[in-house]
Amino acid sequence: MSPSAGQDYPRSYAQLRGWFDEDWKCLDYLDWLRWPTGFVCPHCGSDHGWRASDRRWRCAGCDRRVSVTAGTIFDKTRTPLSVWFATAWLLVNGKTGVSATHLRREMELGSVQTAWAMLHRYRSVMVRPGRDRLRGEVEVDESFLGGPQPGVPGRGALGKVLFAGAIEVEGGGFGRARLGVIPDASADSLAAFLHANVEPGSCVVTDGWTAYPPATKGDYIHQGTSVAASGPPAHEVLLGTRLVFSLVKRWVMGTLQGSVSPEHVQAYFDEWVFRFNRRHSGSRGLLFYTLLRQAVDSEPVIYRSLRKAGRTRSAPPPPHGPRSNPPSRDVKQPRHGTRAALRDQNAPLTLQRLCRHVGSPGPLPLRRKEPRSADDDGHHGQRLRHRDGPLRPHLLPP
Repeated sequence: MSPSAGQDYPRSYAQLRGWFDEDWKCLDYLDWLRWPTGFVCPHCGSDHGWRASDRRWRCAGCDRRVSVTAGTIFDKTRTPLSVWFATAWLLVNGKTGVSATHLRREMELGSVQTAWAMLHRYRSVMVRPGRDRLRGEVEVDESFLGGPQPGVPGRGALGKVLFAGAIEVEGGGFGRARLGVIPDASADSLAAFLHANVEPGSCVVTDGWTAYPPATKGDYIHQGTSVAASGPPAHEVLLGTRLVFSLVKRWVMGTLQGSVSPEHVQAYFDEWVFRFNRRHSGSRGLLFYTLLRQAVDSEPVIYRSLRKAGRTRSAPPPPHGPRSNPPSRDVKQPRHGTRAALRDQNAPLTLQRLCRHVGSPGPLPLRRKEPRSADDDGHHGQRLRHRDGPLRPHLLPP
Protein backbone atom coordinates (compact mmCIF):
# COMPACT_ATOMS: atom_id res chain seq x y z
CA MET A 1 0.00 0.00 0.00
CA SER A 2 1.50 3.31 -1.09
CA PRO A 3 1.76 6.12 1.49
CA SER A 4 -0.80 8.90 1.33
CA ALA A 5 -0.36 12.64 1.85
CA GLY A 6 -1.73 14.04 5.08
CA GLN A 7 -1.69 10.62 6.74
CA ASP A 8 1.77 9.08 6.24
CA TYR A 9 3.62 12.30 5.53
CA PRO A 10 2.80 16.03 5.60
CA ARG A 11 1.45 17.52 2.40
CA SER A 12 2.87 21.02 2.97
CA TYR A 13 5.52 22.83 4.97
CA ALA A 14 2.85 24.35 7.22
CA GLN A 15 1.60 20.87 8.07
CA LEU A 16 5.16 19.74 8.68
CA ARG A 17 5.66 22.46 11.29
CA GLY A 18 2.38 21.50 12.91
CA TRP A 19 3.18 17.78 13.06
CA PHE A 20 6.80 18.00 14.20
CA ASP A 21 7.02 21.01 16.49
CA GLU A 22 8.65 18.94 19.25
CA ASP A 23 11.49 16.43 19.20
CA TRP A 24 9.53 13.56 20.75
CA LYS A 25 7.11 13.70 17.80
CA CYS A 26 10.05 13.49 15.40
CA LEU A 27 11.37 10.46 17.32
CA ASP A 28 8.03 8.69 17.04
CA TYR A 29 7.93 9.32 13.29
CA LEU A 30 11.47 7.98 12.80
CA ASP A 31 10.54 4.98 14.95
CA TRP A 32 7.61 4.23 12.64
CA LEU A 33 9.77 4.64 9.53
CA ARG A 34 12.58 2.46 10.84
CA TRP A 35 10.44 -0.33 12.29
CA PRO A 36 7.05 -0.20 10.51
CA THR A 37 6.07 -3.68 11.77
CA GLY A 38 7.47 -3.29 15.28
CA PHE A 39 10.77 -2.96 17.10
CA VAL A 40 13.69 -5.15 15.98
CA CYS A 41 16.92 -5.02 17.94
CA PRO A 42 19.85 -4.15 15.63
CA HIS A 43 22.26 -6.10 17.89
CA CYS A 44 20.58 -9.48 18.45
CA GLY A 45 17.62 -9.35 16.05
CA SER A 46 15.02 -9.85 18.79
CA ASP A 47 11.58 -8.38 18.12
CA HIS A 48 10.62 -8.11 21.79
CA GLY A 49 11.22 -4.99 23.81
CA TRP A 50 9.61 -2.11 25.61
CA ARG A 51 9.96 1.64 25.80
CA ALA A 52 12.05 3.09 28.60
CA SER A 53 11.36 6.41 30.30
CA ASP A 54 13.98 8.15 28.11
CA ARG A 55 12.07 7.06 24.96
CA ARG A 56 14.70 4.47 24.07
CA TRP A 57 13.90 0.80 23.50
CA ARG A 58 14.94 -1.85 25.99
CA CYS A 59 15.63 -5.12 24.18
CA ALA A 60 14.24 -8.23 25.87
CA GLY A 61 16.86 -10.45 24.21
CA CYS A 62 20.18 -8.73 24.94
CA ASP A 63 18.93 -6.16 27.52
CA ARG A 64 20.47 -3.28 25.58
CA ARG A 65 19.04 0.19 25.24
CA VAL A 66 18.51 1.14 21.61
CA SER A 67 17.87 4.66 20.41
CA VAL A 68 15.81 5.29 17.29
CA THR A 69 18.55 7.49 15.84
CA ALA A 70 21.39 5.05 16.62
CA GLY A 71 22.95 3.65 13.48
CA THR A 72 21.44 6.33 11.21
CA ILE A 73 22.65 9.66 9.90
CA PHE A 74 21.06 11.24 13.01
CA ASP A 75 23.34 9.23 15.30
CA LYS A 76 24.68 11.32 18.23
CA THR A 77 23.39 14.55 16.75
CA ARG A 78 23.09 17.57 19.03
CA THR A 79 20.88 19.46 16.61
CA PRO A 80 17.15 19.19 17.40
CA LEU A 81 15.31 16.73 15.17
CA SER A 82 12.71 19.37 14.35
CA VAL A 83 15.51 21.35 12.66
CA TRP A 84 16.59 18.20 10.80
CA PHE A 85 13.04 17.68 9.53
CA ALA A 86 12.68 21.28 8.36
CA THR A 87 16.05 21.01 6.60
CA ALA A 88 14.97 17.86 4.78
CA TRP A 89 11.83 19.58 3.51
CA LEU A 90 13.73 22.65 2.26
CA LEU A 91 16.38 20.46 0.61
CA VAL A 92 14.09 18.29 -1.51
CA ASN A 93 11.02 20.46 -2.11
CA GLY A 94 12.67 23.62 -3.40
CA LYS A 95 13.39 23.56 -7.12
CA THR A 96 16.84 25.00 -6.44
CA GLY A 97 17.54 23.27 -3.13
CA VAL A 98 19.25 25.17 -0.33
CA SER A 99 22.85 26.12 0.37
CA ALA A 100 24.64 25.77 3.70
CA THR A 101 24.90 29.54 4.16
CA HIS A 102 21.18 30.02 3.52
CA LEU A 103 20.29 27.15 5.84
CA ARG A 104 22.40 28.55 8.67
CA ARG A 105 20.69 31.91 8.29
CA GLU A 106 17.16 30.46 8.10
CA MET A 107 17.54 28.00 11.00
CA GLU A 108 19.80 30.29 13.04
CA LEU A 109 22.40 27.57 13.48
CA GLY A 110 25.67 28.17 15.27
CA SER A 111 27.98 27.78 12.28
CA VAL A 112 28.08 27.11 8.56
CA GLN A 113 29.89 23.82 9.28
CA THR A 114 26.82 22.51 11.11
CA ALA A 115 24.53 23.37 8.20
CA TRP A 116 27.03 22.00 5.67
CA ALA A 117 27.36 18.69 7.54
CA MET A 118 23.58 18.29 7.84
CA LEU A 119 23.10 18.79 4.11
CA HIS A 120 25.90 16.38 3.21
CA ARG A 121 24.52 13.71 5.50
CA TYR A 122 21.26 13.94 3.62
CA ARG A 123 23.09 13.87 0.29
CA SER A 124 24.89 10.69 1.32
CA VAL A 125 21.56 8.77 1.42
CA MET A 126 19.94 10.15 -1.73
CA VAL A 127 21.20 7.28 -3.86
CA ARG A 128 19.07 4.26 -3.07
CA PRO A 129 21.05 0.98 -3.10
CA GLY A 130 19.99 -1.26 -5.95
CA ARG A 131 18.07 1.43 -7.78
CA ASP A 132 16.83 0.68 -11.31
CA ARG A 133 19.15 1.62 -14.13
CA LEU A 134 18.14 3.68 -17.15
CA ARG A 135 16.65 1.74 -20.04
CA GLY A 136 15.31 2.19 -23.55
CA GLU A 137 16.83 4.99 -25.61
CA VAL A 138 19.44 6.78 -23.50
CA GLU A 139 21.51 9.81 -24.46
CA VAL A 140 25.06 9.88 -23.01
CA ASP A 141 27.62 12.68 -23.16
CA GLU A 142 30.37 14.29 -21.09
CA SER A 143 30.96 17.82 -19.87
CA PHE A 144 33.15 19.87 -17.56
CA LEU A 145 32.50 21.77 -14.35
CA GLY A 146 34.80 24.71 -13.78
CA GLY A 147 35.79 28.09 -15.14
CA PRO A 148 38.28 28.94 -17.88
CA GLN A 149 41.67 27.33 -17.28
CA PRO A 150 44.93 27.58 -19.21
CA GLY A 151 46.08 24.51 -21.07
CA VAL A 152 44.69 22.08 -23.60
CA PRO A 153 41.01 22.74 -24.44
CA GLY A 154 38.35 20.05 -24.71
CA ARG A 155 38.46 16.67 -22.96
CA GLY A 156 42.12 17.13 -22.01
CA ALA A 157 41.60 20.35 -20.01
CA LEU A 158 43.26 20.57 -16.63
CA GLY A 159 41.89 22.06 -13.43
CA LYS A 160 38.28 21.07 -14.15
CA VAL A 161 35.95 18.25 -13.11
CA LEU A 162 35.01 15.90 -15.95
CA PHE A 163 31.65 14.20 -15.55
CA ALA A 164 29.30 12.11 -17.67
CA GLY A 165 25.55 12.41 -17.96
CA ALA A 166 22.78 10.15 -19.21
CA ILE A 167 19.05 10.70 -19.68
CA GLU A 168 16.18 8.60 -20.95
CA VAL A 169 14.43 9.74 -24.13
CA GLU A 170 10.68 9.09 -23.95
CA GLY A 171 8.74 10.17 -27.02
CA GLY A 172 8.62 13.94 -27.01
CA GLY A 173 10.08 14.30 -23.51
CA PHE A 174 12.70 12.97 -21.15
CA GLY A 175 12.68 10.57 -18.23
CA ARG A 176 15.19 9.88 -15.51
CA ALA A 177 18.77 11.16 -15.50
CA ARG A 178 22.13 10.14 -14.05
CA LEU A 179 25.30 12.13 -13.41
CA GLY A 180 28.70 10.78 -12.44
CA VAL A 181 32.23 12.13 -12.07
CA ILE A 182 34.72 10.22 -14.25
CA PRO A 183 38.54 10.38 -14.09
CA ASP A 184 38.93 10.72 -17.85
CA ALA A 185 37.12 10.22 -21.13
CA SER A 186 38.68 6.86 -21.93
CA ALA A 187 36.73 3.78 -22.98
CA ASP A 188 37.23 2.12 -19.56
CA SER A 189 35.89 5.12 -17.63
CA LEU A 190 32.88 5.50 -19.91
CA ALA A 191 32.17 1.76 -19.78
CA ALA A 192 32.19 1.85 -15.96
CA PHE A 193 29.71 4.75 -15.99
CA LEU A 194 27.43 2.95 -18.45
CA HIS A 195 27.42 -0.32 -16.52
CA ALA A 196 26.55 1.49 -13.29
CA ASN A 197 23.72 3.59 -14.72
CA VAL A 198 22.34 2.08 -17.97
CA GLU A 199 20.64 -1.29 -18.31
CA PRO A 200 22.43 -3.65 -20.77
CA GLY A 201 20.65 -3.96 -24.09
CA SER A 202 19.59 -0.31 -24.16
CA CYS A 203 20.19 1.96 -27.14
CA VAL A 204 22.95 4.43 -26.25
CA VAL A 205 22.94 7.64 -28.30
CA THR A 206 26.26 9.55 -28.23
CA ASP A 207 28.37 11.92 -30.27
CA GLY A 208 31.29 10.85 -32.42
CA TRP A 209 33.88 10.46 -29.65
CA THR A 210 36.10 7.48 -30.46
CA ALA A 211 35.91 5.97 -26.96
CA TYR A 212 32.17 5.17 -27.16
CA PRO A 213 32.29 2.25 -29.64
CA PRO A 214 34.64 0.15 -27.46
CA ALA A 215 32.80 1.24 -24.29
CA THR A 216 29.43 0.00 -25.58
CA LYS A 217 30.64 -3.03 -27.50
CA GLY A 218 28.79 -6.24 -26.64
CA ASP A 219 26.43 -4.74 -24.03
CA TYR A 220 24.57 -1.88 -25.72
CA ILE A 221 23.21 -0.81 -29.08
CA HIS A 222 25.36 2.16 -29.99
CA GLN A 223 24.10 5.02 -32.13
CA GLY A 224 26.84 7.62 -32.64
CA THR A 225 26.58 10.91 -34.53
CA SER A 226 29.59 13.06 -35.37
CA VAL A 227 28.65 16.62 -34.49
CA ALA A 228 31.35 18.13 -36.70
CA ALA A 229 30.30 16.12 -39.76
CA SER A 230 26.53 16.15 -39.30
CA GLY A 231 26.05 19.90 -39.52
CA PRO A 232 23.56 20.59 -36.65
CA PRO A 233 25.06 21.92 -33.41
CA ALA A 234 25.57 19.66 -30.39
CA HIS A 235 22.51 20.95 -28.51
CA GLU A 236 20.33 19.72 -31.36
CA VAL A 237 22.01 16.34 -31.79
CA LEU A 238 21.98 15.55 -28.05
CA LEU A 239 19.17 17.73 -26.74
CA GLY A 240 18.55 15.77 -23.53
CA THR A 241 22.09 15.70 -22.16
CA ARG A 242 22.67 19.33 -23.11
CA LEU A 243 19.52 20.26 -21.21
CA VAL A 244 20.74 18.35 -18.15
CA PHE A 245 24.19 19.94 -18.29
CA SER A 246 22.68 23.41 -18.63
CA LEU A 247 20.33 22.94 -15.65
CA VAL A 248 22.92 21.45 -13.30
CA LYS A 249 25.55 24.09 -14.10
CA ARG A 250 22.99 26.84 -13.60
CA TRP A 251 22.10 25.32 -10.23
CA VAL A 252 25.75 25.12 -9.16
CA MET A 253 26.40 28.73 -10.10
CA GLY A 254 23.11 29.98 -8.68
CA THR A 255 22.26 28.21 -5.42
CA LEU A 256 25.80 27.13 -4.56
CA GLN A 257 27.47 30.24 -6.02
CA GLY A 258 30.06 28.00 -7.67
CA SER A 259 31.56 27.12 -4.27
CA VAL A 260 31.98 23.38 -4.89
CA SER A 261 35.18 21.46 -4.21
CA PRO A 262 36.07 18.62 -6.59
CA GLU A 263 35.88 16.06 -3.77
CA HIS A 264 32.18 16.79 -3.17
CA VAL A 265 30.93 17.27 -6.74
CA GLN A 266 29.39 13.78 -6.84
CA ALA A 267 27.38 14.47 -3.68
CA TYR A 268 25.91 17.60 -5.24
CA PHE A 269 25.11 15.66 -8.41
CA ASP A 270 23.24 13.07 -6.33
CA GLU A 271 21.13 15.82 -4.76
CA TRP A 272 20.25 17.36 -8.11
CA VAL A 273 19.37 13.98 -9.66
CA PHE A 274 17.18 13.13 -6.64
CA ARG A 275 15.00 16.18 -7.25
CA PHE A 276 15.09 16.02 -11.05
CA ASN A 277 13.93 12.40 -11.26
CA ARG A 278 10.98 13.20 -8.95
CA ARG A 279 9.93 16.42 -10.65
CA HIS A 280 6.60 14.89 -11.69
CA SER A 281 5.69 13.66 -8.20
CA GLY A 282 2.05 14.31 -7.35
CA SER A 283 2.85 15.29 -3.75
CA ARG A 284 5.94 17.21 -2.69
CA GLY A 285 5.74 15.66 0.75
CA LEU A 286 6.49 12.29 -0.81
CA LEU A 287 10.08 13.44 -1.45
CA PHE A 288 10.41 14.27 2.25
CA TYR A 289 9.02 10.84 3.15
CA THR A 290 11.41 9.06 0.76
CA LEU A 291 14.46 10.93 2.04
CA LEU A 292 13.73 10.15 5.70
CA ARG A 293 13.06 6.48 4.93
CA GLN A 294 16.45 6.20 3.26
CA ALA A 295 18.03 8.18 6.13
CA VAL A 296 16.92 5.71 8.84
CA ASP A 297 18.08 2.74 6.73
CA SER A 298 21.61 4.09 6.24
CA GLU A 299 24.82 3.98 8.24
CA PRO A 300 26.11 6.82 10.44
CA VAL A 301 28.23 9.46 8.73
CA ILE A 302 30.87 11.32 10.73
CA TYR A 303 32.13 14.81 9.97
CA ARG A 304 35.70 13.65 9.38
CA SER A 305 34.61 11.39 6.54
CA LEU A 306 32.56 14.19 5.01
CA ARG A 307 35.54 16.49 4.87
CA LYS A 308 37.22 14.14 2.36
CA ALA A 309 40.61 15.72 1.66
CA GLY A 310 40.26 18.38 4.35
CA ARG A 311 39.14 21.18 2.06
CA THR A 312 36.69 22.55 4.60
CA ARG A 313 37.52 24.35 7.82
CA SER A 314 37.86 22.41 11.03
CA ALA A 315 34.78 21.82 13.10
CA PRO A 316 34.15 24.08 16.11
CA PRO A 317 35.03 22.63 19.53
CA PRO A 318 32.23 20.75 21.27
CA PRO A 319 30.28 22.77 23.85
CA HIS A 320 30.92 22.22 27.54
CA GLY A 321 28.02 20.88 29.53
CA PRO A 322 24.48 20.36 28.27
CA ARG A 323 23.72 22.13 25.03
CA SER A 324 20.75 24.47 24.92
CA ASN A 325 18.30 24.68 22.07
CA PRO A 326 19.17 27.00 19.16
CA PRO A 327 17.28 30.29 18.83
CA SER A 328 15.04 28.68 16.19
CA ARG A 329 13.52 26.48 18.94
CA ASP A 330 12.97 29.38 21.36
CA VAL A 331 9.37 30.07 20.39
CA LYS A 332 7.56 32.02 23.08
CA GLN A 333 3.83 31.74 23.64
CA PRO A 334 1.85 34.86 22.65
CA ARG A 335 0.52 36.88 25.57
CA HIS A 336 -3.22 37.36 25.79
CA GLY A 337 -3.59 40.86 27.21
CA THR A 338 -6.24 42.08 29.62
CA ARG A 339 -8.58 44.96 28.91
CA ALA A 340 -6.24 47.36 30.66
CA ALA A 341 -3.30 46.13 28.59
CA LEU A 342 -5.25 46.36 25.36
CA ARG A 343 -6.45 49.83 26.30
CA ASP A 344 -2.88 50.83 27.05
CA GLN A 345 -1.74 49.45 23.66
CA ASN A 346 -4.40 51.45 21.82
CA ALA A 347 -3.63 54.64 23.72
CA PRO A 348 -1.53 57.31 21.99
CA LEU A 349 2.20 57.09 22.54
CA THR A 350 3.20 59.61 25.22
CA LEU A 351 6.53 60.39 26.80
CA GLN A 352 5.50 58.64 30.01
CA ARG A 353 4.53 55.43 28.11
CA LEU A 354 7.81 55.52 26.18
CA CYS A 355 9.81 55.82 29.40
CA ARG A 356 7.91 52.91 30.94
CA HIS A 357 8.66 50.82 27.83
CA VAL A 358 12.42 51.44 27.91
CA GLY A 359 12.65 51.07 31.68
CA SER A 360 13.39 54.74 32.54
CA PRO A 361 12.06 56.13 35.84
CA GLY A 362 10.33 58.87 33.91
CA PRO A 363 11.01 62.25 32.30
CA LEU A 364 12.53 65.10 34.27
CA PRO A 365 10.12 67.89 35.30
CA LEU A 366 9.90 70.52 32.61
CA ARG A 367 10.60 74.17 33.24
CA ARG A 368 7.51 76.33 33.15
CA LYS A 369 7.51 79.36 30.89
CA GLU A 370 5.86 82.46 32.30
CA PRO A 371 3.86 84.79 30.04
CA ARG A 372 5.75 87.63 28.46
CA SER A 373 5.36 91.05 30.17
CA ALA A 374 4.82 94.37 28.44
CA ASP A 375 7.95 96.09 29.85
CA ASP A 376 10.47 93.57 28.57
CA ASP A 377 11.78 96.02 25.96
CA GLY A 378 12.06 93.27 23.40
CA HIS A 379 13.85 90.84 25.71
CA HIS A 380 12.59 87.46 26.78
CA GLY A 381 10.96 88.34 30.05
CA GLN A 382 10.22 84.74 30.90
CA ARG A 383 10.34 83.36 34.40
CA LEU A 384 11.83 79.98 35.08
CA ARG A 385 10.76 77.73 37.91
CA HIS A 386 13.56 75.53 39.18
CA ARG A 387 12.68 72.26 40.69
CA ASP A 388 13.89 73.15 44.17
CA GLY A 389 13.44 76.90 44.27
CA PRO A 390 10.85 79.65 43.92
CA LEU A 391 10.20 81.73 40.85
CA ARG A 392 12.80 84.36 40.07
CA PRO A 393 13.30 86.73 37.15
CA HIS A 394 15.52 85.76 34.31
CA LEU A 395 18.88 87.48 34.20
CA LEU A 396 18.68 90.04 31.41
CA PRO A 397 21.73 91.27 29.49
CA PRO A 398 22.96 94.73 30.49
